[in-house]
Amino acid sequence: MSRSLRFVLGDQLTRGLSSLAGLDAANDIVLMVEVQAEATYVRHHRQKIAFLFSAMRHFAESLRLEGITVDYVRLDDPANTHSFTGELERAVARHAPTEVFVTEPGEWRVWEMMLDWRENFGIPVHIRADDRFICSRDAFAAWAGERRQYRMEFFYREMRRQTGLLMAGDEPEGGQWNFDHDNRKPLPEEIKLPPRLRFEPDAVTRDVLDLVAEHFADHFGDLEPFGWGVTRHEALAALGDFIAHGLTGFGDYQDAMRKGEDFLFHGMISPYLNAGLLTAREVCERAEQAWRQGKAPLNAVEGFIRQIIGWREFVRGIYWTRMPDYARTNHLNATRPLPAFFWTGETEMTCLRECIRTSRQHAYAHHIQRLMVTGNFALLAGIAPREIEEWYLIVYADAYEWVELPNVHGMVLHADGGLLGSKPYAASGAYIDRMSDYCGGCVYDPAVKHGPKACPFNFLYWHFLIGNEAVLTRNPRMAMPYRTLAKMTAARKDAIIADSARFLAEIA
Repeated sequence: MSRSLRFVLGDQLTRGLSSLAGLDAANDIVLMVEVQAEATYVRHHRQKIAFLFSAMRHFAESLRLEGITVDYVRLDDPANTHSFTGELERAVARHAPTEVFVTEPGEWRVWEMMLDWRENFGIPVHIRADDRFICSRDAFAAWAGERRQYRMEFFYREMRRQTGLLMAGDEPEGGQWNFDHDNRKPLPEEIKLPPRLRFEPDAVTRDVLDLVAEHFADHFGDLEPFGWGVTRHEALAALGDFIAHGLTGFGDYQDAMRKGEDFLFHGMISPYLNAGLLTAREVCERAEQAWRQGKAPLNAVEGFIRQIIGWREFVRGIYWTRMPDYARTNHLNATRPLPAFFWTGETEMTCLRECIRTSRQHAYAHHIQRLMVTGNFALLAGIAPREIEEWYLIVYADAYEWVELPNVHGMVLHADGGLLGSKPYAASGAYIDRMSDYCGGCVYDPAVKHGPKACPFNFLYWHFLIGNEAVLTRNPRMAMPYRTLAKMTAARKDAIIADSARFLAEIA
């Protein structure tokens, strides 16, 4: 009698997963494992580890309730080899399956493991496509073709046509594809922010929190308070909460930031999406339904859907089309070590202190905090790509290499030379002052351009342009700042260089 072993990874917690298709509950076995190697290949935030382990245990129990046999290996099992390969080898020996089914992974290093499994186990190992994504790896590669640059906007329009989301026949609803110009409003002081749904840990999660506290005490991040959902039911509740209370303000204020307010109108569903508790299509359909029912404005719904079927699918396509060489590029030759305050939060720059605090407390920060505060600083300071990329992979509950690497390498650091984005996302302190209240009360002043009281983003911005002039001056989208730079006196440029050298030496 044939018996298959279905190996489900920790970010594949979807009942409709391709590796579970055709499962025979009477004969087949699902394998799930908690292993040290996956928690420590980078020293992941403790809340991320707890979220995944608890979600895995709940998912395994939901399969058992269907009558499916689940072989679940816990972290503290004395026989645990603490690697995917070791645990699959043990499971094959235990169950003597005739074949193994897996779904393609989210990270290149695990893909290479899976290719080895095909050679090493003496039985067929079937690697099925991850059809939870709207655009397959092959489809993106075909779209990319021989293009020298990839532009998300054109890809996004293809995804809209393919899915029919926010389409009126062949045309976009509202007469335009992109409402981003409507989505850059600072947060009014008097605006009432919605309460956001958080979840009280159940007994399973409490056991996991104790396990993580014991085994990963030296990892980054606070473990408590823990408020993430860990089941499909809770993930759907979080989505419903966002649709009901956050989506209406998401468009206008998605770029805004405020001290002490960590969630604002943001979705907070990316950990559930990237672990598989929600799927991209259902999330977008729920948002579109809210617009069609008159419960959310078009600019908010379009901006939200663009993040998912646009950016999320786009960066995954780049990752799988360009790896492994993509991770090795360093177009701007950035080599500076990551400052220690990225781990401690001990900096006088209020904006960075706030964004690092919320990352530590929640394993979460919204996309503008990531791109235009911590990311902008890393770009302007010339932080080495590998160091800041590892930081992003460590500190966020939604971070997996397929989504983290292209976003940081291409969008944040311009390290891919413009393959992903047409220009660096570089900005001075004026942008942060306009979009947040971080600058009020900060020891640095965004209105001061040089000297010890100047906002470091001000002189670092021009220092970045000076240092990378030979590379960036040919970029037509950088023409305006370089025209301004050309008008500066030699004395002004010398002051910029001196301020930057002083500051960078201090943070070293």
